[in-house]
Amino acid sequence: MRNSFLEVLLVFLRLGLTSFGGPVAHLGYFREEFVERRRWLDEKSYADLVALGQFLPGPASSQVGFALGVLRAGLPGGAAAWIGFTIPSAVIMLLAAHGVGALAGGAGAGLLHGLKLVAVAVVAQAVWGMANSLCPDRPRATLAVLTTVFVLLLPSALTQIGVILGASAGLALYRNADTGAPDAVLPVRVPRRSALSSLVLFVLLLAGLPLLAAMTGAHGMAVIDAFYRAGSLVFGGGHVVLPLLEQAMVPTGWISADGFLAGYGVVQAVPGPLFTFAAFLGAAQSMPPNGITGGLLALLAVFLPGILLMYGMLPFWDALRRRPAARAALLGVNAAVVGILAAALFQPIWTSTIRTPLDFSIALLAFASLVLWRVPAWLVVVATGIAGIAAAML
Repeated sequence: MRNSFLEVLLVFLRLGLTSFGGPVAHLGYFREEFVERRRWLDEKSYADLVALGQFLPGPASSQVGFALGVLRAGLPGGAAAWIGFTIPSAVIMLLAAHGVGALAGGAGAGLLHGLKLVAVAVVAQAVWGMANSLCPDRPRATLAVLTTVFVLLLPSALTQIGVILGASAGLALYRNADTGAPDAVLPVRVPRRSALSSLVLFVLLLAGLPLLAAMTGAHGMAVIDAFYRAGSLVFGGGHVVLPLLEQAMVPTGWISADGFLAGYGVVQAVPGPLFTFAAFLGAAQSMPPNGITGGLLALLAVFLPGILLMYGMLPFWDALRRRPAARAALLGVNAAVVGILAAALFQPIWTSTIRTPLDFSIALLAFASLVLWRVPAWLVVVATGIAGIAAAML
C-alpha cells in the first residue's frame, strides 16, 4: 500500500475525523504525523510547504495537506489527501444544513441564537490572534485599521478585493526589511508544464466564471462563481472567507443572516477545514441548486482555486520565496486581511447578534473560554448552544 492513493486516503481520513482546532492546529497535526511519525519529509521541507500555504490565497492547511499527498503519491495522492481530510466535516455540514430550518421557535430558536453567539466569540478570537501575529508594528497595524474603515464605509465585495490588491503596499513599507527567506528546498517534484497549466486554468476560471454567470443567468453558475472567487481571494486562514461569503450570500437573499451565522457556529464544532462551511451554505440556500447538489458545487468551487495555485506554484516556490518584494507584499496582504476580518466582526456578526447584556455576557464568556482558558472549540460551541437554549426559556 506504500505510495498509493489508498494509503494517503486512509491517513488523511483519520486526520479529517480527529483534527479539531482550526488551521494552525491542523498544521501541528500534520507535522506530528508526517514529519515525526511517518517521516515523509524533514522539518525544513515541511516548514517550506507551510510557508507556501501561507503565501498563497486559499485554505492553508488543506493546501499543505494536498501538497503532502502529491509528495507521497503524485497528483492522485493530492486528490486523496483532499478527499480524506475534507469529506468528514463536509458531510456533517450538509446534514446541518437540513436541520437549521427546523429551528424555528422555543428551544430551537435559542440554539440558533447560541450558535450565532459562538460566531462572535470565534471571529473575535481570530482577530485577536491574527492581529498579534500579523500586525506587530505600527505600519501594519495602521494598514489593518485603514482596511477596516474602508470595508465598513464602502461595504461590497469589490472593496474587499480592492484592499487585498492594494495591500501590496507591503512592497513600499518593507522593501528594505529582512523577511527571512528559508534555506530548505522542497522535495516535491511537479512537471513545470503541468504546473503552468494549473496556473493558467486558475486565471481562466477567475476571469471567465463571472462572464459565464452573466451570460447564462443560471443561479448554479452564479454560485460557482461566487465561491470560486471567495476561495481565490482568502489570505490568512479559513476565518477570512467569512466576509467574502457573507457578501455573496446574505445581501443577495440566497440565505438569511441568521442561517449564515448559525452555520458558521456549527462549523466551529467539527473537525477538518473551516472551508467546509461552503457545503452548508450551498445546501441551505433558498434557491436551487441547493441540498446535496448545491452543497457539493459550493464545496468544490471554494477549494478549487487554492488547490490549483498550490499545484501550480510548487515548482517555482524556491525561486519566488527568495525575492524580497514577494515576501514584503505578503506582509501587507496579511495585515489587510486582519482589517477585513475586524470589519466582519462588527458587521454583520456583532450588529445582528449582540442585542442585550445577556448576549454580550454569553459571547464574552465564550471568547474568554477560547482565548484565556484554552477550552476546545467544540466544547465551547456545545456550551454556548445550551446557554442560548436556557436564555430562550427564561
